Amino acid sequence: MSTFSGLGTAASALAAARRGMDVVGQNIANQATDGYTRQRVSTSAIAAVAQSGRFSLGALPGHGVSVDGVARLGDVLLDARVRDTAGAAGFWSARALAATTAETALAEPTEHGLAARLSQFWNAWQDLGNTPDQGAAAATVLQSASELATRIAGGYRAVATQWADARQSAERTVAQLNTAASQIAQLNTEIRDALGAGSSANELIDRRDALVQTTARLAGARGTLEADGTMTVRIDGNALVAGGDARSLTLAGPVTIEQGGALSVSWSGADGFAVSVDGGELGGLLSVLAPADDGGTLARLAGSYDDVARALASSVNERHRAGVTAAGQTGGDFFALSGSGPAALGLSVAVGSASDLAVAKPGGGPLDSSNADAISQIGRSAGGPDSIWADVVAGFAVATAGDIQRATLSDVASTAAVGAQRSVAGVDGDEETISLLTFQTAYQAAARVLTAVDESLDVLINRTGLVGR
Repeated sequence: MSTFSGLGTAASALAAARRGMDVVGQNIANQATDGYTRQRVSTSAIAAVAQSGRFSLGALPGHGVSVDGVARLGDVLLDARVRDTAGAAGFWSARALAATTAETALAEPTEHGLAARLSQFWNAWQDLGNTPDQGAAAATVLQSASELATRIAGGYRAVATQWADARQSAERTVAQLNTAASQIAQLNTEIRDALGAGSSANELIDRRDALVQTTARLAGARGTLEADGTMTVRIDGNALVAGGDARSLTLAGPVTIEQGGALSVSWSGADGFAVSVDGGELGGLLSVLAPADDGGTLARLAGSYDDVARALASSVNERHRAGVTAAGQTGGDFFALSGSGPAALGLSVAVGSASDLAVAKPGGGPLDSSNADAISQIGRSAGGPDSIWADVVAGFAVATAGDIQRATLSDVASTAAVGAQRSVAGVDGDEETISLLTFQTAYQAAARVLTAVDESLDVLINRTGLVGR
């Protein structure tokens, strides 16, 4: 190695150390940046020029260091694990949120719940049976019946409103998924071009991976890294994003809970075949919005209100028709049900005044109240409206607890996966400080080599041949 080549060696060392400090500075600056993956300078030694022949000097040192690039210190397997756990967490969190919202609207067991309204209704009949000659007791029965019908209708409307809100959330989720897919496709193109030109695409890859993780949480999408640096994103085994091309999804189906039927997700365009989305927030919302026969949480709850309304009208009307009024007239229907629409919304009080209440049994006399007593005992009968509602509340509470537990476990798994990923890809301040000191020391050493070579050249050029001065 000549003296002049030593300058090149020292210069390459300076350049490599300076690049290393730049990368360390980039890491430290983005220590709190969400989704940032730490980077390291990749270097390799420049080999000595091979020499042979008579004038070969034997073994020679190399010619410095080459900066090969800036490596991104991520782990593909850990990234895939984060996406998988994010999809499961999104699914169960959507179900748990819907279940807890519906459970809050039930207001059980409180004085505002349906069970309390039913108890008040039966107690009003019991009070009427105790004091059949009191007009206030009869008015209380009618008032309590009206409030009960209103509570049943209000509970159904609350479920219907939540169903409509959940459907709008599903539409927004599909829109977010389509937007993320188009952005991933654009980033795929930029990454492929950057890698093909030999440039660094680390920041672009970070942005793309964050979007792919978003699609995983939204719809349980899976990503596959291709040889050209692009990532293919699939849903239900079909490509949502392939290279620089992105497809979009559409949501179709009923817009109200009364219409019935199932929502469907399909590909946009002429080949719009259905897509089975069973993961992510969208999958959780679709399971909540499913028909009652398919296990839909909200549809089954709305159907329970209809069952209670029909059981209430049937049992009370049957008993009321068996009695007579104070005037000796045969009692008619106490409740009326609309012939169309949900039974919970069509329930109303058919009796117009207290004189139409069939309090007595036929032949019981003007002060007989045995039929009112019999009606008050309907709430205790097996298969009655109270029993139906108690089973609904108990079953819904168990299902809600299960969804919450699964959501909690999936969140723990997702958090653990993210922690494992960040332990490899995250920036550690202590490690970066050591790296900074290492590169700083290397820079100072390279500068010292450059100074030594410069002094040697100064002696050779300016002082050779000057003896005795």
